[in-house]
Amino acid sequence: MEFRPCIDIHNGKIKQIVGSSLRDEGNQAKENFVSEQDGAFYADFYKKDNLKGGHIILLNSKDSEYYEKTKEQAMLALKTWPGGFQVGGGITAENAAEFLDAGASHVIVTSYVFKDGQVDYQNLEKLQKEVGTDKIVIDLSCRKKEDGRYYVVTDRWQKFTKERLGEPLLEEFSAFCAEFLIHAVDMEGKASGVDRDLIRMLERFKATPITYAGGVTTMEDLDSVKECGRDRINVTIGSALDLFGGTLSYEEVLRKIRT
Repeated sequence: MEFRPCIDIHNGKIKQIVGSSLRDEGNQAKENFVSEQDGAFYADFYKKDNLKGGHIILLNSKDSEYYEKTKEQAMLALKTWPGGFQVGGGITAENAAEFLDAGASHVIVTSYVFKDGQVDYQNLEKLQKEVGTDKIVIDLSCRKKEDGRYYVVTDRWQKFTKERLGEPLLEEFSAFCAEFLIHAVDMEGKASGVDRDLIRMLERFKATPITYAGGVTTMEDLDSVKECGRDRINVTIGSALDLFGGTLSYEEVLRKIRT
């Protein structure tokens, strides 16, 4: 298990939000933390500990009046540590190279590879041809429906797709990417603990590296990810870290994962 850092950017600010609260209309989100520091500060902070493989997420849509300010912070972080971060949020075949040239190790996609709630193979193949499989991370962040099953959500976690998350879908997508990033959206930013059932399901798929995000609040939650993921699922922690105003010690998390 590796610790994968995150830099989430919304309305031009580094933030930690409640994932399920994000709305394009009015650029709204329930905020847990809003930083006075910029993208360069956090990139440099993670760089000192050589924490590669983290993700920078642009949380504004391209139509937002804040998008350019949000993108500016992302580019600042990428410039500060070239090769240190993956980047996602509005990535397409047309703009992926711009972010890779700016220093991203990978581009992260969700909405671009879904259309009308189903997999858009045309876009998926177009992106693959443009940047190569080894530069793609597919974000299959999910929410649970009333049937008790997990479904992929797109458009900054606001829209359910028809695609059920499980080994068949992971197998299908593994031919197009180097890694998966999966947020348990209903846990994201709520300090309510991790989704153990989801982690156990993800652990069964061993062909492609997976990073889990959502709900890690205590050291016991970190132990749960390690146990349920059999030490194979990487983990991201956001709002709970003291770095973002939480109570979980960043230094202790790092020591625990590295021992």
